[in-house]
Amino acid sequence: QVNLVESGGGSVQSGGSLKLSCTAREYSEHVFGVYCMAWFRQAAGKQREAVAAIDSDGSTTYADSVTGRFSISQDVAKGTVILEMNSLQPEDTAMYYCASAPVCGRELPPLVAVGYWGQGTQVTVSS
Repeated sequence: QVNLVESGGGSVQSGGSLKLSCTAREYSEHVFGVYCMAWFRQAAGKQREAVAAIDSDGSTTYADSVTGRFSISQDVAKGTVILEMNSLQPEDTAMYYCASAPVCGRELPPLVAVGYWGQGTQVTVSS
C-alpha cells in the first residue's frame, strides 16, 4: 500500500500562485520515476478531473484549462512531485489530489487507471 501525502494548499487571491507537493510515506523508490504521477482536482458538485501528469520518462501533459499556468515536476531522489500553479483563478478552486498510475503515455490518466490516491489538499482562489 502506497500512501501519497499532499501539502501546500491554501487560499490566495485571483492571479496568485501556490505550489503543491506530493510525497509517499513509504516505498517512494517504487513510485517516483517508476509510475506516472498526476494531479487531479475536484470542485464542489463536479467530477474529479486530471489537470497534469508526468510520466516516468519525465514527459508532461496538461489539461487545456491549465496549460501555460501550471507546471508539474518531480524529484525522484527526494520522492516528490510538485505542481506549481500560477495565475490562479476562482475556477481553479477545488480539492487537489496526487495520484499514481502505471503509465500515462503522454496523456492525462483516466480515473480508472489510478492505483493510489492522496487524501487531498484544498485550494481556494478568491476574486
